Amino acid sequence: MPDIPLAMIALLCLAALAAGWIDAVVGGGGLLLLPVLLLGLPAGTPAASALGTNKAVAIVGTSGAAVTYARNAPVDVRTAVRIGLAALAGSSAGAFFAAGMSTEVLKPLIMVVLLLVAAFVIARPAFGTAPATGPATRRRILTAIGLAGLGIGFYDGLIGPGTGTFLVLALTATLHLDLVAASATAKIVNCCTNAGALATFAWQGSVLWRLAALMALFNLAGGTLGARTALKKGSGFVRVVLLTVVFALVGNLAWQQWVA
Repeated sequence: MPDIPLAMIALLCLAALAAGWIDAVVGGGGLLLLPVLLLGLPAGTPAASALGTNKAVAIVGTSGAAVTYARNAPVDVRTAVRIGLAALAGSSAGAFFAAGMSTEVLKPLIMVVLLLVAAFVIARPAFGTAPATGPATRRRILTAIGLAGLGIGFYDGLIGPGTGTFLVLALTATLHLDLVAASATAKIVNCCTNAGALATFAWQGSVLWRLAALMALFNLAGGTLGARTALKKGSGFVRVVLLTVVFALVGNLAWQQWVA
């Protein structure tokens, strides 16, 4: 582990705790955790090490949240895994194309999409509040595999920020889930995509394992607590957090595009 001051290690652990909670409720924990890692690691640390360490931390919290949801909420694990495998393929393709594409061109478009999503959620207070009326049809499942799996998986490999939030929205719309069930399903999908990314970073030697192990304990606690909070508070609470994260993501992308 690189030489990091104790105060900074404490800050990184607190960020991992908060990111785990946010990610479990509605996705988007990486918006907090990755920037703090980039700032907290010593100067000269490769960016890939921050990305790899972030994935090693996030997969633990995501897995904890997924287990908590699966034990306490009606989650179709089989469908979630199928979407997750499609997302894994999509993210691999996105990473391949990312090498030759400027993501700066896409960020303004993503901001517009996010603002439209926020307007839709605000205009439709019932969106994601009604529980599913029955098992998803084959057509809905195939749509979810294409949109939430291949499509958002491709985005994750190409750009990344807000993937969990996009998954929640896509799963709510395609499978007609409430926001709690969509968050639960998204965690299982995220486990698949995180595992693929982590394997690549580990193979490249881009994971700070000792730091990741310490932060992962806090991320796991945050993820488990976040899942329990979402289950207890219900879809109305998740909706508020969703809008908060969407606006935070827009602000983050705007800062990267025009200020940083």
